[in-house]
Amino acid sequence: MKVIFLADVKGKGKKGEIKEVPTGYAQNFLLKKNLAKEATNQAISELRGKQKSQEKAQAEILAEAQSVKAELDKETTRVQFTEKIGPDGRTFGSITAKKIAEELQKQFGLKVDKRHIVLDHPIRAIGLVEVPVKLHKEVTAEIKLSIREA
Repeated sequence: MKVIFLADVKGKGKKGEIKEVPTGYAQNFLLKKNLAKEATNQAISELRGKQKSQEKAQAEILAEAQSVKAELDKETTRVQFTEKIGPDGRTFGSITAKKIAEELQKQFGLKVDKRHIVLDHPIRAIGLVEVPVKLHKEVTAEIKLSIREA
């Protein structure tokens, strides 16, 4: 019996795959537990349509990430921070991923999720700093920061 897997089944198939499995196994286990459905012509065409729409959505997300990367790569895109400096030359407050994302939105209108900004530790130094940001699994960019004394 041909079935379309609705979930990953260890040793049998992954979600979205169409495979031939023993009829008893399909009826008594896969179909009963909603792990698969019978692969009728209508179900197969429905699956193909879903896969196409998912591919299109992924392509749009990738294109958006590439456009944000192009904007970040411009020399004029430099996020300005003005911080109070202590006697040791370090800032009183630290610059976190959240602050960077908010300033990027405020200064340039670019929306970047703070969880995608790769900071090992909050920034406490003044000067020019480049911070990597993972916009998509295939697209990585750098945010340029300019930190000055208030």
